[in-house]
Parts: sequence; C-alpha cells; structure tokens
Amino acid sequence: MKHDTLVLGAGMVGVGVAYHLARRGRRVALVDRRAPGRETSYGNAGIIQREAVAPHAFPRDMRTLWRVLGNQGVDIRYTPLGVMQAGHALWQYWQNSAPEAYARIVPEYASLIELSITTHAEMIAAAGAEDLIRRDGWMEVFRTPGALESRFSEARTLGERFGLAHDTLDAHELRAREPDLDAQAIGAVHWRDPWSVADPGALVAAYARAFEAEGGECLQGEIQAIARHGEGWRVTTDAGVFEARDIVLALGPWADDWLATLGYRLPLFVKRGYHMHYAAQGEARLHHWVLDAETGYLLSPMRAGIRLTTGAELAPRDASSGHAQLEAAETAARGLFPLGKRLESRPWRGARPCTPDMKPIIGPAPRHKGLWFALGHAHQGFTLGPATGQLLASMMEGEVPAIEMGPFRAERFL
Repeated sequence: MKHDTLVLGAGMVGVGVAYHLARRGRRVALVDRRAPGRETSYGNAGIIQREAVAPHAFPRDMRTLWRVLGNQGVDIRYTPLGVMQAGHALWQYWQNSAPEAYARIVPEYASLIELSITTHAEMIAAAGAEDLIRRDGWMEVFRTPGALESRFSEARTLGERFGLAHDTLDAHELRAREPDLDAQAIGAVHWRDPWSVADPGALVAAYARAFEAEGGECLQGEIQAIARHGEGWRVTTDAGVFEARDIVLALGPWADDWLATLGYRLPLFVKRGYHMHYAAQGEARLHHWVLDAETGYLLSPMRAGIRLTTGAELAPRDASSGHAQLEAAETAARGLFPLGKRLESRPWRGARPCTPDMKPIIGPAPRHKGLWFALGHAHQGFTLGPATGQLLASMMEGEVPAIEMGPFRAERFL
C-alpha cells in the first residue's frame, strides 16, 4: 500500500491528526472533497479558546427555556424538523447538563482544552503562520449589571480552579480597550490566555502545508465508499481509489453518514451557524474579538473584515438557510459597534458536529481494527484540532497519551 493511513476530512481536526501521524513517520494521505480548511473550519469565530474549560450546557432554568421556545433569539434558534431529528440526543444533552452530571464532565473536558495552546503553538511554528495569530485574548461584554456580576463571579471561580488569566472590566476600563463600543456595554470579562486568528481557513491551509512538508499528501475527491479490504481499508472517491492499513474518520458534520454504513449509531447531531463580514464605519476600529454575551453573537476583526458569527441553529444539516438569526444579530451588533456595509453577497453557513455529553469522540472504533474516530468537537473543533491530533497519534502508535482518554472513547455511547 502506498499509504499507512488515510485521514478523511481536511478541517482543523483532520489536519491536526494527519500532521501528528506524519511527524511520527507514517505515510499519510489527507482526503477531502475540498482543499484543507474550506468547510466548517473556514467559517468559525477564529479563537483558540484556552479558557473554554466548561462546555456549552443545555439550558435548564425555566426563564431561558421559555425564551428559547419563543424561537426569536440570536443565541439559539431551531426548526421543528431539526428538533425532531435530534430529539433523542437533545434529551441526553439535557440530562448530561444536570448539575451532578455536568460537574463530572467539566474536568474531563478541561483536560483536553488545557492542551490547546501548546499544541497549536507547535503547529504554528512548523507552518510559519505567526502572521495570522494574535495573543491578546478576547472579551465577553455585558449590558446589564446582574449578568455582568454573575459572570465576574463565574470567571473568578474558573480562573482559580483552572489557572485562567482574566481581567474584569468596568465601563471605564472597557472603553479604554474598546473606545468605539457603545455605552450600552457596561463591562466585560477579558480572557487573556486565548489566541485569536485573523483568517481561520488560512491557518488550516498553513497547517496542511506543514503536514506536506513532513511527507504527507493531500488528496482531493468526493468520498463514495469506505470498506474493509483485506487487512486494511479501501476508500473510493470520484478521483480514485486509495488503500491503507488505518483510516481516521474526521469528517465533522458529515461523519454520521459514513458511521451508519459501518454499523455505528453514535448520538451525533448538528448545530448550524452563520457568518457575514462587514466594514467599519469611518475610523471606527474593533481591537479585540468581542462576544455580546447577553445577546449571543461574536464580532471578530479579521483580514476579510469584521466577521459577525451567530449562535446555534438546530436544523437539519443540509436544510435551506434561514437568515433571520443573522439579521437579528446584525441589528443588535449595529447598536453595539458602528458596523458599515456587508462585504459579501450572501452569508456563509456551516454545521458543528455535537455529542450529547459535550465531549468529542477520540479513539479506536470498538468493532473494526484500523478504524479510528476524531469526531463531535461541537463549538471547539478549531481549538482542539491539534490536541486531538497529538492524542490520537499517540494512541495509534501505542504510546501513552498526555491525558486519560477513557472519557472520549466511543464505547461510552455503545
């Protein structure tokens, strides 16, 4: 066989896996229908979220649930079919968000997040991608005193428990760092550990070039079949047939299609999201990545313009786009920062692959030799791609991973 390993999916997770396997001397091919970093990884908010030690839980208080049911929010919207399709997984998600269950999940999830900066740093250096990186953190801004003080308290707790550097800013301090924000922003938490990225798709593409420099090969083709072949695997694409001893499924929101053909029913579901780029009015400038925390969208000053990224939409992966959520976010954002004109003719849309216990699936397939999973990273695939790559490569090479991997194995769902 020409290759030892085929990594299917060239987003941040797949590229991270491919890079670390090639670094260990494997002959690796990265297979995707598009060039690296042109799907979900292209469209995210562009933060390497070292502070994100507590994953997004399902809301359980009646006030939030009642607001979500109204289906008018910026942070989350849904379609009835989307809720029906994901119904069982959402029920498990709600159960796993109960205080006792969630308290067990947070330290497991945090063990993975804690690897994010160091693993990205290695790949940034290998890729020569320093020009894309900013190391001045990002901000959660608030509009009401109660929400601000509650988040200050949470930030102190998380900071002490997990060693997270942050500043709590009043209105005057916030205005000193972001003078063009409207006065309705009365304070912020400034997380100082995370790094931000001026062009997320370009960073994935740079990592892919570093993978190629290690002897890896990028193959472009639409996957048509995945099947056992002798002691290994055969992947058929519209560009050719490829064989290898091992394959890694890192197909993001498309993984479920192929899992089903291989006999796995993992409780994956998608949260869709949208973005649009804007100019700024006049001389206005946004200096940091800013989350309008009580509304639920994020503004990112990127190369392409100021990217507005919406919250989550529960809808079938391939259903038609609905732009009401983005339009509501834009209206709110124009009140917070002087956005100018839209810079694109239509919004971008992508889908985040999620699991009901908020943790990704990383490790060997339980019933197939040579099949490995790197799935279900939800909101943090961009943050966790290099860490996932390092950990999965260690497992595949028979090394002891940097953290305990039991909480991330597929067996927990089977």
